[in-house]
Amino acid sequence: MPCRILLADDSPLFRAGLRALLEQKKDFAVVGDTGDAMTAVSLAEKLKPDIVVLDMSGELDSQQALQELFIRAPASRVLMFSARSQLEHVLNCLQLGAHGFLLKNATVAELEQALLTLRSGGQFLSSAVLPMVIGQALRHSRKRTSAPPQVPLTKRQLEILRLITRGETTRSIADGLGLSIKTVEAHRSQIMHRLQIHDVPGLVLFAVREGIIRVND
Repeated sequence: MPCRILLADDSPLFRAGLRALLEQKKDFAVVGDTGDAMTAVSLAEKLKPDIVVLDMSGELDSQQALQELFIRAPASRVLMFSARSQLEHVLNCLQLGAHGFLLKNATVAELEQALLTLRSGGQFLSSAVLPMVIGQALRHSRKRTSAPPQVPLTKRQLEILRLITRGETTRSIADGLGLSIKTVEAHRSQIMHRLQIHDVPGLVLFAVREGIIRVND
């Protein structure tokens, strides 16, 4: 069964182009489109799409829509598809519940990858914004002094999670913590199993939502 998609973008031309592109692909089916974010919430509640592709520009109040989608269409996953790449905007969207963030200058292949990743239950960050988010993780990990977030991880696993979101390799984590590579790999596997997240972008998004990475740190 194809992935059912709802498009919400305030540009009719962009919506039409995206619809035409997706309808050429056998893996996707566009079930509706709108130029108004709150109408998108109502449509999502009614149509129950697998994914809502939501823009973040101009008059379209995407952040309010994100909050409403979380309540009224919790089964639908949300891909922010934005022309704006400022870190604060990216983090705000992720903290409000977006499952992925893709810039509008992305390739067709990256769009397909984002949609298929969300459909399979994963989370996706555009390759253009991932370095910024990881950089924020690096800055935050150096300054963090508050109590650790209430997540199902041990103190050591939280420490390794922060290092992963910084972009550290398994070997560099092992060297820095005085552990064996095998031990770090075991912790990494346990982190992903406990969080049910199986890729680095997903771990970064989790860190954002749990306050391990914060806006305006």
